[in-house]
Amino acid sequence: MGSGGREHALAHALGRAADVVVTPGNPGIPGSTSAPAEEVEADLYVIGPEQPLVDGLADRLRARGKLVFGPGADGARLEGSKAWMKGVLEAAGVPTARYGAFREPEPALEFLKGLPGLYVVKTDGLAAGKGVVVTESLADAADAVRSYLSGAAFGDAGRTIVIEEGLDGPELSVLAVCDGRRAAALEPAQDFKRVGDAGTGPNTGGMGAYSPVPVAGPEVVDAVMARAVEPTLAFLRDQGIDYRGVLYAGLMLTPEGPKVLEYNVRFADPETQVVLPRLTGDLAGLLAEAAAGRLRSAPAFAADACVTVVLATEGYPAAHRTGDVIEGLDEVPSDVTVYCAGVKRDEAGRLVTAGGRVLDVTASGETLVEARQRAYAAAARIHWPGMHHRTDIARDAAKQEP
Repeated sequence: MGSGGREHALAHALGRAADVVVTPGNPGIPGSTSAPAEEVEADLYVIGPEQPLVDGLADRLRARGKLVFGPGADGARLEGSKAWMKGVLEAAGVPTARYGAFREPEPALEFLKGLPGLYVVKTDGLAAGKGVVVTESLADAADAVRSYLSGAAFGDAGRTIVIEEGLDGPELSVLAVCDGRRAAALEPAQDFKRVGDAGTGPNTGGMGAYSPVPVAGPEVVDAVMARAVEPTLAFLRDQGIDYRGVLYAGLMLTPEGPKVLEYNVRFADPETQVVLPRLTGDLAGLLAEAAAGRLRSAPAFAADACVTVVLATEGYPAAHRTGDVIEGLDEVPSDVTVYCAGVKRDEAGRLVTAGGRVLDVTASGETLVEARQRAYAAAARIHWPGMHHRTDIARDAAKQEP
C-alpha cells in the first residue's frame, strides 16, 4: 500500500517470489490499482507510508483476519508523535540526544538558549520528512520555534515541538524487521537529507542513499540492535503493544557510540531503494513470518554495493512545479533500475512529473565507485525542465573503500 519510490522498490523485491498488487501505486509501478487496500484480497498486506499506519489501517485489516506487515496505531505513535517517541527512548534506556517537548514559545526559547550551539527543532506530528530544522544559528532556531508553534509552517503537526541538542558524527539508517518479540536487522544504509551538495540547503524527504556503509560494520549494527531496537521492542511489549513491522532507526554515530535521532515505523525512503536490491532471500516470506509473529529467517545480502540518486522537480522542497514530460527513460541501461515516485500520465499518455521527488535512479556494482558511476551515468540520460539532483551521493564513502 502506497504510491512512491519506496513502494516501487518494495513491489520490485516482493515480486521475485510473489504476485504483487500496489494500491494506489502510480503509472510507473507495475500492478498498480485504484482499489482501496481494504478491497484487495491478498495473502499479505505491506503498508508503505506512515500516515495510514498512524491512522490505524493495519488495525482495521487485522480485525478482518488479514496478515499485515506494519504496526498498529499504538506502535505507529513512535513516528506519529516525536515527543512520545523520545519518552519511549528515555524509558527504555536508549541512547539519544538531550531534548525538551514544548507547546508554548517562551519555555522553548529558554531551552534553546541552554543548548551548546547546534540546534534541532522538530514538529511533533507528521510533516512528510520536512518538519526538521538543524542549524547553528540561534535566531534561525527561534524563528522555527515560533513558526511551528503558531501553526504557520505545518498546522497542527507543529503545535507541539521537540527541541534537541545537536549531535556530531556520521548518520546511519538501520531497518529492523520485527515480529513483536524478535527483530532481524537489514543491511545499514546512509541517506542524504539536504537538498544541495555538501549538505547545504533545506531538509527534504531524502535526495539519495547508498549501502553498504564503510563506517558501519557488523559490530555497529549489533550495537544498534542491542542498545536501541531490542530495548525499544521490550518496552513496547511491556506496554501491551505488539509491534509487527519494520522499525527504522535513524542514528548518529557519536564518539560515545550510536545514538537514536528518530524512529520511523515504515521502510525508509530512499534507503529502501538501496537495501532491498541487495537482499538475496525471499522478502515476501520474511515479512510474512514477522506479520505472523514467527520470525525465523535471517536475511542475507549480496556483497555488491547499491546507490540511488533522486531526481527532483524545479523548486523542490519548497513549492515545485509539476506536469513536465519526462524524457530519456528508454535510454537507461537495463542493469539500472528507475523507481517511480512522483509521476502520472498526461492526456497524451506520456509520463510526467507529479511530485517533488520524481524518480530514484538505482544501480549496483561490485564497489560503491562502480555503483555510483552507473547511477549517475543513467541519471544523465533523463531530463525534464528544471530537473535537479545532488552530485555527491556516496562520493565520500566511495573514497573510503579499499
